[in-house]
Amino acid sequence: MPRWGLLVEQNLGFGGQRRVWSAGFIEHVDGTREEALEVLRQRAEAYRPVHPTSPKRRRLYRESDGFVLVLDGAWQSFHCRFTVIEQLYDSAAPEPEPPALPEPEQVQPPPPVRRRPVVPPEPPRAWDADVPEVPSWLDRDRPS
Repeated sequence: MPRWGLLVEQNLGFGGQRRVWSAGFIEHVDGTREEALEVLRQRAEAYRPVHPTSPKRRRLYRESDGFVLVLDGAWQSFHCRFTVIEQLYDSAAPEPEPPALPEPEQVQPPPPVRRRPVVPPEPPRAWDADVPEVPSWLDRDRPS
């Protein structure tokens, strides 16, 4: 989709010799040329230029690439030129983002495997587990 610059050219500065013809951008529009011209027309109708400070009369004219706004001041007339220009290159434009990879399909996790509960092992037997509390020799019969 083309990008269009909305350019305004007008007189800036004060005094006969200090006044200069200057250009500036109003904004950029992405779309068709006709869409950009329509936005430019709206901006031109509402535009308030530096000269004259209090215009007595405003006239807007259409030309092939834009519009010309003529303003009658107290002593002289001024004009502003509004032009639609197509942007071909911008060295400061951000790099285009790489195309997004398609999201992988949602894989259903396998059903959980049912296992028997793990029985904890018995604690190890004490070293003296097989020794009786009362030794057999303690109760044996003694010859008298």
